[in-house]
Amino acid sequence: MIEMLDIGLENVVAYRLEGKITEEEMASVMTLFREKIQKGEKINIYQEIVSIGGVEMDAMVEKFKFFLDAGLSHFDKIAVISSKKWIPRLINIEDKLFRGINMKGFSTENKDKAIAFLKK
Repeated sequence: MIEMLDIGLENVVAYRLEGKITEEEMASVMTLFREKIQKGEKINIYQEIVSIGGVEMDAMVEKFKFFLDAGLSHFDKIAVISSKKWIPRLINIEDKLFRGINMKGFSTENKDKAIAFLKK
């Protein structure tokens, strides 16, 4: 399930991932990304990962189609929050791989730091 969140920052797409992610949920997030691109805005993401119970294949296809069409140059900052210690570590490694995007991983206790990171 993808639950959209309001973290008080208008320039951020914020959502929580928990359990299984459907094609429809993924498509709704990709639609928000496309709208920001059409407006000429950079995309900033706040993503809380509670649990990942699987992703429908069609949801992954939707995501890959978006990245093939839009590319990565529209992304500015991504903050990923999780209580699972390996997820923030993985995100910090990805930050080194995707140099054009400023990515940081945060523990659940540091949500305020994640929001401060996105505000800068």
